[in-house]
Amino acid sequence: MGAQVERRRYDSIRRTAQALETRAEIADAARRLFVSRGWAATTVRDVAREAGVSVPTVYAVYGNKAGLTQALADAADLSADPAQQLAELKAAKGDPERQLAAMAGFDRRLYERAGDVIMLLREAGRAEPELAAVYHDGRGRADQTRLAVFSSWPAGILREGLDVPTAVDTYAGLCNVDVYRTLTDERGWSPDRVEQWWAETLARQLLN
Repeated sequence: MGAQVERRRYDSIRRTAQALETRAEIADAARRLFVSRGWAATTVRDVAREAGVSVPTVYAVYGNKAGLTQALADAADLSADPAQQLAELKAAKGDPERQLAAMAGFDRRLYERAGDVIMLLREAGRAEPELAAVYHDGRGRADQTRLAVFSSWPAGILREGLDVPTAVDTYAGLCNVDVYRTLTDERGWSPDRVEQWWAETLARQLLN
């Protein structure tokens, strides 16, 4: 009896592991195809073929192409390690320059690890309002972080004549996926150099 229970438990663990592996393989295949072919040109059948699974399996795991893209977007945010950013912001409390550096570091990790996903999500949003909302929600969450940090600073920290909303806009204009891609892909900058430039430039542009 005990052996049967143990075997069922092992089988359950094995099935769970296989399901997670299949889920990851589908997501990896979708990311490769979305980036190489474009979101609109890639079908669920293409993803299934690339992942080596059936079309019904893709639908069973992710619902549809939009659901698959949503999952990629969620994973993109996690890939940048938001918990690390929060810890660094707390550790740098009272030091605006270090807090700006922590936020620049988060954005560097996000664009380095998942910039392709952000760009394909923006592309997909042109055809799918649901995904356009996902893209804008993600940008809105980033703005909320900056708003919270900048609003926590005492008066006189921001450069003279600069209010918090404009500081948030300035940050967004400097630290975004298009600037990151231009500097790394076209200009040959390393991610480290981009991060350092962002931190230094933000301090000059935002702080007194």
